[in-house]
Amino acid sequence: MLEPVMFTGGIYKHDLVIELVEDLGGYVLQKNVTQSEIILLLLVPSEDMPTLEALVKELRGKLTRAPLAGTEVAVVTPTLAIHHLPHSACDIAEYLRRNGAKSNMLGLARGVGREIAQITEYETDLINEHDAAVFSYGNFARCIIEKDRLYRNITVPVVVTGGPEIDPQLLPYAYRYVSAVGRIAHRSRKASELEMLDRIVEAVGSALDKNRSDIEKDPLTTSPPRVMDAVREQVPELEMSFSPLPIALNLNGCRVKLPYEDFHQAVERVTFDEGVTLGEIAQVKPSRMKSYILVRILPMSETGFVF
Repeated sequence: MLEPVMFTGGIYKHDLVIELVEDLGGYVLQKNVTQSEIILLLLVPSEDMPTLEALVKELRGKLTRAPLAGTEVAVVTPTLAIHHLPHSACDIAEYLRRNGAKSNMLGLARGVGREIAQITEYETDLINEHDAAVFSYGNFARCIIEKDRLYRNITVPVVVTGGPEIDPQLLPYAYRYVSAVGRIAHRSRKASELEMLDRIVEAVGSALDKNRSDIEKDPLTTSPPRVMDAVREQVPELEMSFSPLPIALNLNGCRVKLPYEDFHQAVERVTFDEGVTLGEIAQVKPSRMKSYILVRILPMSETGFVF
């Protein structure tokens, strides 16, 4: 099993960390350089973690578990109007990103009104393409409870945030409820506000770890990072993508940010060393996000093998 971790340290000799991770059969998901410091998001085989920890200690760096690494999380608000999009929603999206997730913000088209709020089929499908979702609500308990219909048909874990304390039994369709968030009219800077963001990250991380455990019961035919590397090598048009992250990883696949109609056949023809093509071990279909290419890797129970 690949363990998601974050390395933080100096630029000096950081290439030794990258080389070791690749030698161990792991993957470098992201590399961020800020002046003299570097942050690496890594996937490392769990049995080889002591080897990596020894090197990080020698380089005087810091290695922390990052359960959000290699995932996409949707931050959903009832609308994008100022009434429903306070600073807290932006803070949540940014904090998830700092902890390794690829976060996308989504404002519902018909989310206004406690009694008439709705979610469209398109919005539901788009949210379900993520690994988890955070629904950001306000300060009224009755509104939060009655608007659970917005995420009843969401198949990925949903973390709900709001201001008041609410009995979790009143929100049966939510994976977890995080209180003391609500409508905050300023950016989160105080220790108590940052602690609230940490609780959201912990709730989302717990949901993602549960998903990882479920996937391990019926392993994917191959790992999403390996698919990412293969697509990067064999689809050169990916370099022409204007997106800052041309391939977004999910726990069960990835999103290739190229037009489906023009490039889905090239993605399906991507070939691995074992002689199989991506089209044989995965579903390659159009994404609800800008008609990108969505890759969903089939489990071993459907293909009969793992590599």
